[in-house]
Order: sequence, then structure tokens, then C-alpha cells
Amino acid sequence: MNSGRQLLNSGVTALAPAIWGSTYLVTTELLPPDRPLLATTMRALPSGLILLLISRVLPKGRWLWRSLVLGTLNIGAFNLLLFVAAYRLPGGIAAMLMSVQPMIVLILAALLIGDKIRPVHALACALGTAGVVLLVFKGSTALDTVGVAAGLGGAACMATGITFTKRWGRPEGVGLLPFTGWQLLAGGLVSLPFTLAVEGLPGSLTGTNIFGFAYLIVLGAVISYALWFRGIERLPVLAVSFLALGSPVVATVLGFVFEDETFSALQIVGILVILVAVMLAQPRPAKPQSPPSGTGPAGEEPAVLAPKPAAGRGGTRS
Repeated sequence: MNSGRQLLNSGVTALAPAIWGSTYLVTTELLPPDRPLLATTMRALPSGLILLLISRVLPKGRWLWRSLVLGTLNIGAFNLLLFVAAYRLPGGIAAMLMSVQPMIVLILAALLIGDKIRPVHALACALGTAGVVLLVFKGSTALDTVGVAAGLGGAACMATGITFTKRWGRPEGVGLLPFTGWQLLAGGLVSLPFTLAVEGLPGSLTGTNIFGFAYLIVLGAVISYALWFRGIERLPVLAVSFLALGSPVVATVLGFVFEDETFSALQIVGILVILVAVMLAQPRPAKPQSPPSGTGPAGEEPAVLAPKPAAGRGGTRS
């Protein structure tokens, strides 16, 4: 039952990065061109306001600054860098750059949470780095340097946000929706002054632009981030970080289908190396413990596994 519940949690959590994988196509096809700050603010700020109006719960005490930190890492800075990468790079390349964040999580989880890095994890990090080098610097077409830096920076923000979200948890008595709303609102407020100062507001929006922003607000923020933070609570931090691989998979498929994107041979090798690294770094199932001494022969169930529940009680909880 435990493994079945974890599988269900993994499947639900994986919907978030799958939705984010479509962000690259939505950005290039539906949003106003060359406005990453506007896209970041419009994705986060209305979403946070909607969730806070629904929940009517505000952060207090230390959660005022914690919400600001998490909102900046998970929403504000991450989305800004994501949109810069989406505007400057093919969707599949941008998403694959973002997918190196599990390698960063391995290191941060060891430093901040105490998770141990096994030799296979170190190998995965080395392979992941090699794969990114092949993907970025060996393509037949030169890639935009700013876009590449934004993609890697977004991966670092995401990894740090995941780790701190897991380390701090959620305040007692606060539901998932207000917790998500705090971060979305904080991220939107952080990006708003930069949007007004650098890009300003657009003179007009087309129906296509409005549809694109609505998609980002409802699916790309409210729903997807609620699922993502739920997964961080219920799954190991490494398991969550590797589920982000759904984003480049979806982005790559959409790029092939809608934009006829192609990869050079070395870039394909880089992608395969990254996939191998991700598989190596996934947590292994725990080995079953040996039966205690005094039990029957190997392969047989012990006669008694646990003491019987006391009279008048309904047994143990699962």
C-alpha cells in the first residue's frame, strides 16, 4: 500500500513539470514577444492573489521572510530565467538545460538536509555535467549565451527552492492553497517593479496574448504549483527533483510536433547522457531487512510478527 501511495503521489506531482514543459511553446507562440519580465509577473501575481482571496490566510512571523525567499527562488527568479531561456532558445534545448537541477539538488540536499551522496550520485553528477556540455557547446548551430546562462540559472533557482521548501516544510495549520499563494504572490511582487522599470506595460494585448496569459495563470501556476508543493511534502526531495524531467520531455515533443526542431548528433548524445545520469541518481528501494534471530528457516514467515493489540482497541493504524 505504501509503494502504491508513493506511485500515485509521484504521478500527480509529475503533472506539474509536464504542464511547465508546454510553457516554452506558449511563450513563443501566444505571448507578446521579448517580454520575459511581464510573463513572469503575469504568471505569478494574479495567481497568488486568486489563491489568497480563496483562502484568506496571510503569512505571519518568520513565514513573512521565508515566503519571500521561497517565492523568489521558486517563482520570481526561476520564472524570469525560464522565460529568458524560452525566448532565446529552442524549447527542447531550454528545457533540457533546466533538467540539470536534480544534480544541484543532490549537493544541496547533502549540505542542508543531511542526505548522503553515494558514489553513484557523484557519477550521475559527472555524467549530467558532461551531457550539458555536449548539448550546449557541440551543436551545429550556435546557441544564445544569455539563453544558456538563464537556463542554468533557472535550474539552480529551482533546485535551491525545492531544497529549502523541503527543509522548512509548511507552517502548522496552513493549507496547501494559501502556502502556494504566499509564494506566488511574493514572486510576483518581486518581479513587478523590474517589469515596470525595464519593460513597462504593453500598449495592447491580442486575444491570443490573453489566452496565453490565462493558460499560464490557471494551469501554469495555480494548479501546477499546488501539485508541485504537495509533491515536495509527500515525496523524498530527490524523487521530486527528478520528476522535473517531465518538463523537457514534453517541451521536446511539442518542439518536434509544432516547430520542427531538430538536434545534431552530439546534442542527441548529450540528451541521452543526461537521461542516464537522471536514472542513476534516482533513489533505490530499501533492501528488505533480515528476519530477527529465532525465526523459522529462510523463506518462511515467522509465527508471530507483532504483539496482538490490546483488548478494546481497533488494532494498529496503517
